[in-house]
Amino acid sequence: MTELKTMYRQIILDHYKKPRYKGNLTDDYQLIHMKNPSCGDEITLGVAYNEDGTLDVRHEGSGCSICCASASVMSERVHGISKEKALELSLEFSKMLLNQPFDREGLDEAIAFEGVKDFPARMKCATLSWKALEKAIKEDSNGR
Repeated sequence: MTELKTMYRQIILDHYKKPRYKGNLTDDYQLIHMKNPSCGDEITLGVAYNEDGTLDVRHEGSGCSICCASASVMSERVHGISKEKALELSLEFSKMLLNQPFDREGLDEAIAFEGVKDFPARMKCATLSWKALEKAIKEDSNGR
């Protein structure tokens, strides 16, 4: 089990140090800004839709390693999939952190955050970008 935790830590650190889909938020993106006042995390999530209706997700922000790495993992995981599938993944991510039965397979590297459930104060850090994604999809002005 220690090897698995080490691997998860490495995934989180890698995404924190080399975030995927960070920046380049243009006017083409619907922007959602969210804060976690208890930790100081801030994220701006940009969501746009490709011609085939799949998601193009980018993020900017600052905060703790868990928040920033989670935004990177989430952006990488949902980039190029449908908004319905992205909402399903967000629900599975939340279930995982709430220690409820969840589908491990679809989460890919997001499974690295499973240990956050043991630290309730950090759950909001891990879920901030996922909640921003849900909000963006639900508020989509294009009605896609």
